[in-house]
Amino acid sequence: MKDVTHCSGCHDDFYNHGGGCTPGPCWSLKSARVVSRKRVHINQRPPWDQKAERLPNCYHAPQYVFVEPHRTR
Repeated sequence: MKDVTHCSGCHDDFYNHGGGCTPGPCWSLKSARVVSRKRVHINQRPPWDQKAERLPNCYHAPQYVFVEPHRTR
């Protein structure tokens, strides 16, 4: 992955816009791959029926875990 189009909402997207001590892209950007994953809130009980999203494999957000698309619990 060479651009930040899928990074919006990621906790580390902050670095893609010159934030932090070191300006420049997030350190995971070069090796990131876009994959399908389900966004599951940490308080959500199974079954996890939401649709999978196309996100970078390094994507993370506070209060959420990201699981494989086939997982329901």
